[in-house]
Amino acid sequence: MKKTSVIILNWNGRKLLEQFLPTVLKHSVSDNCEVIVADNGSVDDSVSFLETQYPMVPLIVFDKNHGFAEGYNKAIQEVDSEYVVLLNSDIETTEGWLDPLIRYLDTHPETAAVQPKLRAFFDRKKFEYAGAAGGFIDRYAYPFCRGRILENVETDYGQYDTIVPVFWATGACLCIRRSDYLDVGGLDADFFAHMEEIDLCWRLNARGRKIECIPASVVYHMGGASLSKENPRKTYLNFRNNLLMIYKNIPTSRLIEVVIARFFFDFLAFVHLCLEGKFRNASAVTTAYVDFFKMRRRYKNIRKENLEKTIVTTIPTQFKGSILWNYYFKRKKTYQQLFKTH
Repeated sequence: MKKTSVIILNWNGRKLLEQFLPTVLKHSVSDNCEVIVADNGSVDDSVSFLETQYPMVPLIVFDKNHGFAEGYNKAIQEVDSEYVVLLNSDIETTEGWLDPLIRYLDTHPETAAVQPKLRAFFDRKKFEYAGAAGGFIDRYAYPFCRGRILENVETDYGQYDTIVPVFWATGACLCIRRSDYLDVGGLDADFFAHMEEIDLCWRLNARGRKIECIPASVVYHMGGASLSKENPRKTYLNFRNNLLMIYKNIPTSRLIEVVIARFFFDFLAFVHLCLEGKFRNASAVTTAYVDFFKMRRRYKNIRKENLEKTIVTTIPTQFKGSILWNYYFKRKKTYQQLFKTH
């Protein structure tokens, strides 16, 4: 048994595997670490490419695309390592990237998961949108990062090189204790993709476990390899999954307030998309709400279980204010500005 399993979930990603897998293998494989590819029902030649070019790499093959969430759930069931790393297929690792993450988990048993610092693959001095130097959410469950607030992505000049507790760690490169992952039920398969790692981390936080960003570890993320930001499917998943995440995790005392606020903000987003002529994306927002209300009944027992297992009702790493208010009205567009007076 290896101490750490780095699992790359692949779906029709032959070109990405060809580009990034050699570097991941070079920087990761050791006596204590294996790199595994889990193929999520690809219909390209990913599997034959791996079997021919990388026969030494363990390969898990699924018969269909289970989505990001359930794909990883199934893959993690197949390994027995102490630590697992969920690594996107479009991540470029760096020399020694894994050591600080594993060393921190080894010496901090209260910490369930860690992430490295993510920089952008195409603009290598900038943080990467989907993780940067650690993730947070605000009072109304809007996500942001240390190094990226809404669309404002900062240049990395070392301003966030300290280890800090975060609310969520990016699913693009999430290093987590396998026992913690299984204890909280893994990723929510109904999410399929998008925000599933935030939901997972919310459950970990609520049950008294910690999540940290370890900036001594650096990786580069291409991003947008599966769905672009403009894709209506991505819009739909982001809005629907955010509502599901709120319903699953928000304490009863705040649920109505948060849902009403989100409806108001999401209505404004809908209007904005219409004014921009992005009618398919606007339609995706309304479909997300319709499907959320359809799914809510099925989630009642899940919500009940989450609240029963909650031991931390006020999570310290959740921003108590509104990120939208601070960004648009107070003009606070960086993490440093946001927390200057908090």
